[in-house]
This record gives sequence, C-alpha cells and structure tokens, in this order.
Amino acid sequence: MPPPSIDLNADLGETDGDLALMAIVTSANIACGGHAGDTRSMAAAVEAAVARGVTIGAHPSYRDRSGFGRTELGLGAGEVARDVVDQVAALGGISSRVGGAISYLKLHGALYHRANHDRGCADAILRALADAGLGPLPVLAQPGAALLLAAGDLGWPGVEEGYCDRSYRSDGSLTDRGEAGAVHRSPEAAARQAVEIAVGGGVHSLDGSFVKLRPASLCVHGDTPGALQVAAEVRRALELAGVVLAPFAKS
Repeated sequence: MPPPSIDLNADLGETDGDLALMAIVTSANIACGGHAGDTRSMAAAVEAAVARGVTIGAHPSYRDRSGFGRTELGLGAGEVARDVVDQVAALGGISSRVGGAISYLKLHGALYHRANHDRGCADAILRALADAGLGPLPVLAQPGAALLLAAGDLGWPGVEEGYCDRSYRSDGSLTDRGEAGAVHRSPEAAARQAVEIAVGGGVHSLDGSFVKLRPASLCVHGDTPGALQVAAEVRRALELAGVVLAPFAKS
C-alpha cells in the first residue's frame, strides 16, 4: 500500500513575516484584499510561492479589515459574490504578471463559515466567478459544506479540508474561537492532531469523541502566534509518520 499523501496549506499574505511559511507548506491561500492584503503583499506572496513551487489559492473574504474578516456581516448573497469576484480577479491579475496562476479557491473567516451552511450564498459566489471567467476552480472547504455541494452541482472539484491548529466539536464543526481550547497554540499539539487526521482517519474532539475525517488538505493559520514553529513541527511529524506532502491542486 502506498504511503498516505496530504496537502499542507496556510493562509498567507495576511501578516508581516508570514511568507516564511512558504518554505514549509505545499499550498498558499493568499489574502486578496478583503480582510488583509494589498497589491504589494499579493505580489510578494505570489512571487514567494512561485519561487518555492507552492500552489497558489485565492483567499477572499468579507471586506472587514478591522475584524480580520471574522465577523459575520449579513450582506446579501449578490453583494458578497461581486466582492469575491473583485478580490479573485485582483489576485489573478497580479499572479499572471509575476508568473503565477490561481489554482484553487478557499474562502476566509466568517464568509468561509457562512458558505458552509448558506447554500444560496455558496451558489451565488461560484456562479459569479463562473460568469466572470474565473472558474471552474477546485474549491477547498470543510466536509459537508454547502460550498462543496454547490461546486459539485456546477462540475467544479470539491476538496475537503481539515485543521491542525483548531479543535473540533463532536459534530465535526470547529470550536468557536471564543471558547477555551479552540486554538492549538502548542506546535506539539497541532502536530499530534495533524498525524491523527492524516494517518488515523479522524480527530478526537474536545469532549473526547472521535470524528472521522479524510481531508485532502490540512490547514495551519499563518496569523497564529508562533505559526512558523507550528507549521514546521506539523510537517516534521507528518513526514516522520510516513506521510507524503504534496499539493492537492495542480499549479
């Protein structure tokens, strides 16, 4: 039996110094100017990804820089979709100028979670991207997300994602960031969870129950304090466990 293979992605172009993770991850979700990022940071992130052979993903969000895109704004689906198109198009233009290309889509923060359950919003986003000539693209989201169902109906690849540095509830959802234990700040804890998911086929939730997961990609957050150490330990632990690190999308 061949060794397990998994992608390691990170949200990058969000904070000073986070591009150092390009040396560790296999895919980079690059902030497109909604919650973070601007023309300069997008160009720097794309250049770093191209230099390292890291696959580039668009990481759009609500336009909410003060809340880092983590506040639900309750905007209409059409408005959200138009804003996502603008952000993806901006990253696409910059990518083409510096020799890169967008290979997948991953929403950020509150919009990511909204598209997990709001099928109307999910449909609007993907149809707007298609109408703008920005698809089809592989779509990265949590198992069971409405966005993955919408992608499937449009014939877009849907890719399931798991998290190394976030704890889970027994229903497979992520623990809310406002709750104790929601974020694994210890590199060792994140690494243990990464191996458990990649090799063990699931994760133990905060209440001790086992949640089955078979994601194609694992995420580490580039804005978490000590993110570089967390990502390095996650990669080291996965490789020691015999897991092959490879991008899920072709660049």
